[in-house]
Amino acid sequence: MKKIEEYVRTIPDFPEPGIMFRDVTSVLQDPDGLKLAIDSMIKLLDGVDFDIIAGAESRGFIFGMPIAYALGKAFIPVRKKGKLPCETVSAEYDLEYGKAEIEIHKDAVRPGQKVVLVDDLIATGGTMEASCKLVEQLGGEVVKILFLMELAGLKGREKLAKYDVASVITYEGK
Repeated sequence: MKKIEEYVRTIPDFPEPGIMFRDVTSVLQDPDGLKLAIDSMIKLLDGVDFDIIAGAESRGFIFGMPIAYALGKAFIPVRKKGKLPCETVSAEYDLEYGKAEIEIHKDAVRPGQKVVLVDDLIATGGTMEASCKLVEQLGGEVVKILFLMELAGLKGREKLAKYDVASVITYEGK
């Protein structure tokens, strides 16, 4: 059986020289790779007591939904600003060149609910830090943050130091 790392395609010098781009689409395109990715992420939730899975747009949806389905949990989409139809709460975060804003429905999390946040990749940690703020603003408790891949060289885990963070694959570089 192949390891999950063997399904991830690495593209050198993208989007700029010196960057090793870790492409998750090669995992998604292979049925065995996709199953291994989801099963590996689910395994990281062993023993975690939680009510809801929340996934960050858009690849957090891809991984969060099947995890929620497999474990019989609800799923909450964390969306880019302006994409949700009901009343929302929002959080802004920094990008390399500017800012972005995400939001969730105001009724997505009830006070006291335990939430697992899911995304495909942790780089600088900005999106997930903002996602945590949204959950907490609504009275929820972030009990775990789960990633398929981590780019340790970008130190995103430092922004999330107060949370239980896990990743299936860790790459030391950027």
